Formats: sequence, C-alpha cells, structure tokens
Amino acid sequence: MISLHNKNAVIYGAGGSLGGAVAKAFAAAGARVYLTGLHLEKVQKVAAEIQASGGYGVADEVDALDEQAVAAHIAKVAEQAGTVDISFNTAWNGVVQGVPLTEISVSDFITPVNMALQSRFITAVAAVKVMMQQRSGVILNLTATPGGTGYPYTGGFAPTCAAIESLSRNLAAEFGAYGIRSVNIRSAGSPDSKVFADTIAAKPELMRSILSTMEADTMLKKLPGMADIANTAVFLVSDLARMITGVTIDVTCGTTEGINYRVGMPSFNEVQ
Repeated sequence: MISLHNKNAVIYGAGGSLGGAVAKAFAAAGARVYLTGLHLEKVQKVAAEIQASGGYGVADEVDALDEQAVAAHIAKVAEQAGTVDISFNTAWNGVVQGVPLTEISVSDFITPVNMALQSRFITAVAAVKVMMQQRSGVILNLTATPGGTGYPYTGGFAPTCAAIESLSRNLAAEFGAYGIRSVNIRSAGSPDSKVFADTIAAKPELMRSILSTMEADTMLKKLPGMADIANTAVFLVSDLARMITGVTIDVTCGTTEGINYRVGMPSFNEVQ
C-alpha cells in the first residue's frame, strides 16, 4: 500500500465528487488533508467522512480565485502543520460544451481559460513559495482528454486543458531545483462522478448514447472511474513517484488517440 504518512495535502475544489474522492484517497494513504471549496457545507461533509474513517481532514471555505485568501490559507496550513507537501487543484468554472466553435460566444469560449488558469496559477504559486523554503513538494493538477488531442465540440474547455498542462510543465522546469515536482493527470471523465450521475438521472436515454460514444472512443472500451483517478493521484504525490515530474499522466483509457472520425465534413452551403 502506498504511504502518504507525514504529508500535508491542500485540495481545492474538495467539495466536488472527484475532489472529494481524491481527498479521501490521500487520507486513507495517511496524509493530513486540508480541504477547501466555495461552499463550506460540502467541504465539511467530505472532511467528516474522512474523520469517520479514522483519517485527518480539516475543511475551510476558500475561493481558489482569490489570491489573498489562498495565500492566507496556505500560510495557516504551513504554520499549523509545519509543511505543505501536496497542492491539488480540481476546481472548474464556466465550461460550455456541446456546440461547434462557430456557435459559441467569445465570452463562453474564453471564460474557462481565464478562470482555470487564474486559479491554477494562484494556488500553485502560493504553494511553491512555501515549498521552496522546505525544498520539497508536489503540485498536482487535473485536465481531461482534450488536453492531448483534437476533440470536437469542447469549446474553451480544450485550450483550457492544454494550457493547464503547459503551466504544469513550466512549474516543473522552474522549481525542480528546489525539489518541487509538478505533475498532471488527464482524465476521460468518470461516469460515477456527480456531474455525470446527475445528468444520467435527468436524461437517461441521451446519456446512454453519449457514454456509449465516449467508451467507443477509448482503446479499452471503458471509462475511468473516480477511484482510478484517485489511485493515480495517490501514486503521483507519493515518494514512489519521486522521479516523475513535468509530465501529464494519461488516464483516459486511450481516448487521446484517433477520435476525429466523429466529425463529418460540412458541405459548402453549411459554412456560408
């Protein structure tokens, strides 16, 4: 079993289903987990579940887009715990998908890019400033399939994923000399996550078709569950992965290869 004993992890977006799953996996591996999110009740629920399982979980309301709030929280964790060993950001905002680029507004296209990059930059820099002093630490981020391949009808989400992966590489390059690693997980989307589960409940027929197509896009003909992402996250922030940095680990079941058959060639009249 991979051990994260004596490691302190700060998680942004911990009230979400995937953020919560990773938080629980970190705690189960022995880490002290500091959970943050916009809605304190959701984060407190995850912290309570961690505590009920014998783990260490503390909840705080922190807006990952608020530079001062993030810096203050990191400073508090560093003072109380002694170190900040892991920073994981899984917060997403303002994603609009499902329509061609010709039908999406500039605002809908650029909003996820701006918000996600601002959040990742703020949280990473705050953690790095502490990690540079202790000369160790891991910055972990999450993206999705469009970060590694052309994926139609994903609007601003695709360049957002690519930009986060680029930021992750630069963090690794700039701060590796301080013993800081920066890694990224690319997911294909987990059917057991809340966003999928809610949509399946509301539109079962539509989602059956969508999930079937998504599975067909993969090499393994299945999609990764939240546990698959969480297990990968635990490994990447552990000492077993101490020589892995500056890369994105693909957990898409092979979706990043050859899915462009889904796009047809529009007729001349359709593009006028």
